[in-house]
Amino acid sequence: VQLQAYGGGLVQAGGSLRLSCAASGRTFSNYAMGWFRQAPGKEREFVAAISWSGGSTYYGDSVKGRFTISRDNAKNTLYLQMTSLKPEDTAVYYCAANPKTFWSTATYDFWGQGTLVTVSS
Repeated sequence: VQLQAYGGGLVQAGGSLRLSCAASGRTFSNYAMGWFRQAPGKEREFVAAISWSGGSTYYGDSVKGRFTISRDNAKNTLYLQMTSLKPEDTAVYYCAANPKTFWSTATYDFWGQGTLVTVSS
C-alpha cells in the first residue's frame, strides 16, 4: 500500500491541526495503521495507532488526551486530530501501515513520506 501524509504546517502553541494520510494500491481497510513522529536529533516516536476497523485506538503518553486518531475506510484515509499543541510536538509526522506490534517502528511494513508540523511558542 502507498501512503501519502499531508496537512502539516506552522501553528501557534495551543492551536490545532489535522493530519491526513491517503492510502492507495491495496485494501486500506485490511490494515491497522499508526502515526509516528521524529523531531530533529531524536528517534522516531510512537504517537497513535488504530485497528483495521477503527474500534481500537492506542496513544503514546505524550499525546494522550490531546490527539485523536481516526480512519475513514470508505475514503482510504487515516487522520490525526491534534489539539492543545505544544512546541515539543514539533516534528515530521509519518503514517504507517500493517504493524505486528503497534508501538514499534520496526514492525510496520509500509510508510508514508512524512509531513512537517511546527509549533511556535
